[in-house]
Amino acid sequence: MQADTDSSAEQRGAMDDSAAAATGTAGADAARARASADPSAHTAQGTAEARAASLRRAKRQALACLLVAAAVFVIASLAPRSFATDALRALAEAALVGGLADWFAVSALFRRIPLPLLGRHTAIVPRNKDRIADNLARFVDEKFLDPAALVALIRRHQPADRLADWLSLPANAQRLADAALRVFGGLLDAVDDARIQALIRDAVHAAIRQVDLAGSTASILRGLTRDGRHQALLDQMLRQFARVLGRPDARAFIASMIVQWLRREHPLKEKVLPTEWLGEHGAALIANAVNGVLAQVAEDDTHALRRRFDVVVVRLIKRLRTDPSAAAQAERIKQYLIDDATLNAYVGDVWRRLRTWLADDLARPESALRARAVAASSWLGDALRNDPALRASLTEQLERAVQHIAPEFAAFLTRHISDTVRGWDSMEIARQVELNIGRDLQYIRINGTLVGACIGLLLFALSSLPALLTHGAG
Repeated sequence: MQADTDSSAEQRGAMDDSAAAATGTAGADAARARASADPSAHTAQGTAEARAASLRRAKRQALACLLVAAAVFVIASLAPRSFATDALRALAEAALVGGLADWFAVSALFRRIPLPLLGRHTAIVPRNKDRIADNLARFVDEKFLDPAALVALIRRHQPADRLADWLSLPANAQRLADAALRVFGGLLDAVDDARIQALIRDAVHAAIRQVDLAGSTASILRGLTRDGRHQALLDQMLRQFARVLGRPDARAFIASMIVQWLRREHPLKEKVLPTEWLGEHGAALIANAVNGVLAQVAEDDTHALRRRFDVVVVRLIKRLRTDPSAAAQAERIKQYLIDDATLNAYVGDVWRRLRTWLADDLARPESALRARAVAASSWLGDALRNDPALRASLTEQLERAVQHIAPEFAAFLTRHISDTVRGWDSMEIARQVELNIGRDLQYIRINGTLVGACIGLLLFALSSLPALLTHGAG
């Protein structure tokens, strides 16, 4: 009867191991299919397949030990009774008991075993998936993300000192610069040019809208009048006007205007008078007269034109500040700038030209950006190495940042871990746990079989010791 029970349990163990192996094979096939679709998963896939193969080998070894014990038990039970066969039977029986008990214990962790009374205490990992999720998240929070532990980690490793030592080597400064430029180049390739151009245009439009054009102009003029600089501006305007009047093309223009006036207003006189001569001499007279007035204004700081200019500027400042029509005109100017197609095209083209320059520079062996990045990295290393106060300040800032960020980050990460594990399939998480630790658990089965055999032999020897002593004494 005992042999039948052991054989039945042994068959269940073999069936369970075979089913697990089939499940592992199916999972491996599915993983291989995913790896073929995603080449980046090749390394992880290879690791999973290696673990599954190792687990299958360990299960076969444990099953082989159990089958050997069962075979020895059957042979010893059928053989004629003797001290040796009784010892073998006791050894094999204890080995079966130990192996089956450990098989039950190991299998009960990952799957349900339909045994009366005992079945509800099996499938430990699948049934406790949610509790495992919460405990795992709590463990990560308490052991890895505690602010005090993170601050202690920073103080123990002194990252500012390590960074200073690392950047002191030119090769490391170049390596940091290259890494930063690779990230920057990737971001440059990833950005949407149309969106960046729209963002720049919107920023320029927003800046234009925020400007109080009338008020700003009034403030500028007020600043000029405060120190009399508006008169210097007037002098500059007068000198420029005098230069224009002295140019031949300007005098020719004035002469043509005089001729056109004579022809339009005095057509009869124009026929008898030398209009071309009058135009030329009239232009010269006008230019000389205006230049004379301009010279008087330039030499006389109290000239009536200067006083009139003062009055005009003061009135303009007041109008810009108080006249609603001036404010409305300023708003129309701003809207004109916003709607101007030429300005918008230029603003949008700024990003295109900047992006082209950046991309071309990054592609050059002698990149200006790379040289500046290397120089900045070296400067940072020198500054940290030569300034203990800077290192202490950086370490202090890191500690403050960790203390401020760690609680929120820990809450996010623990919630993410808990929700992720809770969302896993119960049998899938059991399979993953078994893939990672199942090989060692199978060696527990082997050890249970071997230890059971040793204990069975020892108990048989102890139980047979009185008979042996009596037989020896007789």
